[in-house]
Amino acid sequence: MGAVSFLRRLLGDRRPQTDPRARRLLELCQALLGERGEVSGLASAREALDAWHALDERAREQFFDLLAEAFSPSPEAVRRAADAWREDPSPHNLVRLQQAVESPRQELFRRLNMAPGGTAALVEMRRLALRGLQAHPAWKAIESDLLHLFRSWFNRGFLRLERIDWRTPAIVLEKLIEYEAVHAIHGWGDLRRRLEADRRCFAFFHPQLPDEPLIFIEVALTRGMSARVQPLLEVAAPVFPPAQANCATFYSITNCQEGLRGISFGNLLIKQVVEDLRRELPHVRTFATLSPVPGFRAWLAAPATRARLAAGPQGAARTALLAQIEAPDWHRGEVPAALKNLLLELGAWYLLHARRGSEPYDPVARFHLGNGAALERINWLGDTSEAGMARSAGLMVNYVYRPGDLERNHELYFAAHEVVASRAVKKLARRCALAQEAPAAAPREAN
Repeated sequence: MGAVSFLRRLLGDRRPQTDPRARRLLELCQALLGERGEVSGLASAREALDAWHALDERAREQFFDLLAEAFSPSPEAVRRAADAWREDPSPHNLVRLQQAVESPRQELFRRLNMAPGGTAALVEMRRLALRGLQAHPAWKAIESDLLHLFRSWFNRGFLRLERIDWRTPAIVLEKLIEYEAVHAIHGWGDLRRRLEADRRCFAFFHPQLPDEPLIFIEVALTRGMSARVQPLLEVAAPVFPPAQANCATFYSITNCQEGLRGISFGNLLIKQVVEDLRRELPHVRTFATLSPVPGFRAWLAAPATRARLAAGPQGAARTALLAQIEAPDWHRGEVPAALKNLLLELGAWYLLHARRGSEPYDPVARFHLGNGAALERINWLGDTSEAGMARSAGLMVNYVYRPGDLERNHELYFAAHEVVASRAVKKLARRCALAQEAPAAAPREAN
């Protein structure tokens, strides 16, 4: 008997025992993969999903551990198929290699998806797997297999665009209140104002999740681009006559399903909404966002940024000005013009030149610029909510979607990560104290 075995027997094996329910579910999954009949396969899939729903949190973790171990590709089969393909890269050997590297989990998930509620259960599985990746690295295989399948199951051909209004079923309206992630909806009165005649709300749905919006966007019909979000969120604000609007302001976009993270819906949604609004409201010619700048304060507070701002003859003055924004109510009352100018210039420089690798540092900028939008304007104190002040010192941005320029801007961004920006934004960035450190390649000017 080995030393380890002896000690375990002496002290008792204290490793956690696998919950019988998790093992039972694993057996059901193995049986499901062995089914050949459609009717029996559907019954087995229902039984397996019922067993999944009956698990508590700890049993689900144990099931994921078993799933990661028991349904992975055979290393020996992959090696043999790879060797055969290297020796003879024929279509036949390529198919054999593809079959060998695909994990049995993918076929298991396809079969589970046959049962009623299967898609929703699998989306929930990936949500849990994503949340547990740090503690359970082996779950990456589960998460990756589900993402691979979801990219096919949730492509544009299966999605349904719907306008949300006050006649939409209450179960969906409740989901909007629950999921809104940019500007919280405070009850039914708030939601009703966001669905009035001068507003539009659109969402993508999937046939297998009929009451679950995948993503939704909120639009305000306005006269000119909006510079501040608080007036758009005011429940008591009068309804603006839609016939007088010349701008559609996209002020909130929310991805609803954490289990579908990594699948891009926003690009498709915005472009489809632009087309729908152009048909419905031909007098509306401008399509712009009113977007947060969520990475700005974090970038501004980074030691490297502060050190660069503190350098030079005006460094001490800049440091003293920036210290003012640490006070909770610094933006109330009279704000020194020097502080306002400094923050606007830094905001412009951040959006044009701050990078994460080769891409813009700001995640919202990456999203809209990647969609083909242009950086049009930076708005002072555009969002004075607690969250807006904490993440962006109140700055908000207008990105403009010009239908004729979207493809060109999209190509420029993905070819060289060029930031297409207006003259006004570029002028602000040139005045910034960090301008001398900007890359040699200047951002392209928006038309």
